[in-house]
Amino acid sequence: MGSGGAGASPAASRQGQGQPMRLILVRHPQPLVAPGVCYGSSDLAAAPHDVARVHAALLASASIPPGTPLYSSPLQRCTALTSLLGAHTLDARLAEMDFGAWERRSWDDIPRTEVDAWAADLACYRPGGGESVLQVAERVAAFRAELLARHSGAACDGRARGAHEVAIICHAGTIRLMVALEAGLQGGLPLAEIALRAAALPHKIAYGETVILEAAA
Repeated sequence: MGSGGAGASPAASRQGQGQPMRLILVRHPQPLVAPGVCYGSSDLAAAPHDVARVHAALLASASIPPGTPLYSSPLQRCTALTSLLGAHTLDARLAEMDFGAWERRSWDDIPRTEVDAWAADLACYRPGGGESVLQVAERVAAFRAELLARHSGAACDGRARGAHEVAIICHAGTIRLMVALEAGLQGGLPLAEIALRAAALPHKIAYGETVILEAAA
């Protein structure tokens, strides 16, 4: 679902009451999987050389300041990196979308009728009987709301640098939804519309890439 380097790219920002929380979103290193294979919630190992590359890039860029609260998807392609970064909290709501019976199958082997059915209903269709994009959006939105509530007191009074910054090691799909949530909630869009916009976004998030969001409640 993407490949490339560990650069940083600003994604979205908006002003809210109090100081926005800075979300440092990092896509996991490259997983050990053949090209052209559908994978989402499958617990694939990360390529050791790419774990080392992304870890070194994060250290060199100081993208995640010391003491920053750290959250991670529980899938091992994320935890292989997170475990090198320090104490962290695992949250299953950050996992990649579950593609059901499509998981670990070649995209060429998935019936065209099923792919077309998903294309016709990007937000609500459940590929392979797994999750819909809307279902993933619901859990990611719940994580985001809980995160902001948990850290909002420290974020508003700014008592500590790490208090208004949070780092999250996760997946391209999760990051796309986080970006869409910031823009969509600012515009008062319903979650179904936000999910649809996230699904329609071009996928250009590289392995190990960092995306910065300014999140406000």
